[in-house]
Amino acid sequence: MSNKIRMVVFDMAGTTVNENNVVYKTLQKAIKKAGFDFSLDQVLAEGAGKEKRQAIETILSVYANINDTELTTRIYDNFIIQLAEAYAKEEILPQPNAIELFTELKHRNILTVLNTGYDRTTAQSIIDKLGWQTGKDFDGLVTASDVPRNRPNPDMIEFAMQKFNITNSTQIAKVGDSIIDIQEGQNAGCGLSIGITTGAHTIEQLQSANPDYIIGDLMEVLGVVG
Repeated sequence: MSNKIRMVVFDMAGTTVNENNVVYKTLQKAIKKAGFDFSLDQVLAEGAGKEKRQAIETILSVYANINDTELTTRIYDNFIIQLAEAYAKEEILPQPNAIELFTELKHRNILTVLNTGYDRTTAQSIIDKLGWQTGKDFDGLVTASDVPRNRPNPDMIEFAMQKFNITNSTQIAKVGDSIIDIQEGQNAGCGLSIGITTGAHTIEQLQSANPDYIIGDLMEVLGVVG
């Protein structure tokens, strides 16, 4: 079948990586330092899955009606510094069954690609801390800094398609823990857009994006992609 899944594109934080929301807690802290006291739930609701400068812009716009590029840049620069410090001392673990799933997909000749709203430096630091290796544990990494437009635009998935010479987007499944992950998969024309409840958004929030499936454990991907 031409639409047999050949590649699964996974989000990182909350989907394949368990970092206990350190990113969004750090983002909340950086925004608070600039004088805005938003809850973690608010930060997750509007920021999850997005490139982090874009996340700050959205949070400020939605909750404070502020559109200020200079302020966004100041918060973002502070956030990146704080995040590097947080990642240096926080424990970062694979989500349950992540490596087991990657291994089984490889046995089925299905490519595993990670994509993320992080810049490449941050994403690679997480992968290094996990001890994962591109080409061994997974096949590829695409980050927000690799493409012109970020989620929910399809650029990162299209980048991965070009890298692995896949021309039919229906042969790709996208898995993520946020609404914007699901929208990214839909905008790329993926054959499957799958929400997972292990991260940023609740099952109700995920349902609002109309994914093809919502799962609670990574191993459930195997039953969906065939």
